[in-house]
Amino acid sequence: MASPDWDLFQSLHAVLTAGSLSSAAKLRALTQPTIGRHIDELERRLGGPLFLRSPRGLQATDLAQALKPHLDDMYAAAQAAQRDASGAADGSSGVVRVTASEIVGVEVLPAILTRFREAHPEIDIEVTLSNRNEDLTRRDADIAVRMARPTQNTLVAKKIGSVGFGFYATSEYLERHGEPHTFEELEQHAVVGFDTRAPMTVEGLPTRRPVSREMFALRTDNDVAQIAAVKAGFGIGVVQHGIGRRAGLRQVMPGTLPFRLEMWVCMHENLRTSRRMRLMFDHLVAGLAEAVGDGN
Repeated sequence: MASPDWDLFQSLHAVLTAGSLSSAAKLRALTQPTIGRHIDELERRLGGPLFLRSPRGLQATDLAQALKPHLDDMYAAAQAAQRDASGAADGSSGVVRVTASEIVGVEVLPAILTRFREAHPEIDIEVTLSNRNEDLTRRDADIAVRMARPTQNTLVAKKIGSVGFGFYATSEYLERHGEPHTFEELEQHAVVGFDTRAPMTVEGLPTRRPVSREMFALRTDNDVAQIAAVKAGFGIGVVQHGIGRRAGLRQVMPGTLPFRLEMWVCMHENLRTSRRMRLMFDHLVAGLAEAVGDGN
């Protein structure tokens, strides 16, 4: 029996990623019947079902779930190969894929990447935003901006500095509702915070009350949505100092949030010889250092 080819496995990976045949067809720029035929052919060659059809849609079988991590690796490797092949011999053109948290990607990176594009128009940029760390050893991305010290020995990493946080609101909101000076007064305001994340206790706060979702007048686990609500004047929220200042927000209760997060730029050590990777790496280091310095 002939082994299934990569095209069939790509369709399986697309269905596992997208959750339906129609969404997988859009990912692969194919028709839904074509994706369906690929899945049927794979099931025939593998000798078992990959999905169970139910009123709630497709449910991956144990066989499909067992294949998924291997398909993830194969997909990441294929994407990395395409990016590597896109560059010229000297590596000064092609594609660089950058990953960062949602906040950094929306609030900090656009201006930095704009300056990079003006200086290096021959290099295309791909950006993936996620609050989980993408696997650089698997080449899910080429360069990462991380808010924690990297632990993998195969990475080239540069510490940018540390980022501080504070309570911020618009001047208009504070003029309407007054400015809190204690946590007891803060609880009387419209505070923006998380929704389903587990309650937490921040070390060093001058209050022993746990931080729970019931304290918030607007609840969302999306960090970008939280900052957008604060910028719109909804209420008071936790914002990085640099972002708050660049947005023209006013800090309240300064000095009450003691925690800081380190910022690092990382890439796999195998990429250090690529000119376009080094150009992006060094540009991010310089641009983020400026942004962190502004926040401090």
